[in-house]
Amino acid sequence: MKKVIATLIATLFATAAFAQTPAASAPVAKAEAKQSKTIVKADAKESKAVIKADAKEATAVAGAKEEVASAKVDAKASKAKAHHKAAKTKAKAHTAVAKAETKDAAVAK
Repeated sequence: MKKVIATLIATLFATAAFAQTPAASAPVAKAEAKQSKTIVKADAKESKAVIKADAKEATAVAGAKEEVASAKVDAKASKAKAHHKAAKTKAKAHTAVAKAETKDAAVAK
């Protein structure tokens, strides 16, 4: 971006200098104008490439954030399932203990 601004400022100075020169130096002015034009085109291409790279990076970052969010949701779901399974297992264990105690009590009578 700094290069683009510097080129624009240089172009402004060049146009100011050309406005003060006599009309006899038209071929030199044309050559300099052509050179300025090619420099501006090159800077525009460079800035477009930078913008595209930034856009790709932003998209990648957004995708990564989305993946992290979905991973968090998946983790919450797995955690909830694990808690549910643990609760079921505890309940089964309690019923098994209760059945065993009832058997022991029945055998003891």
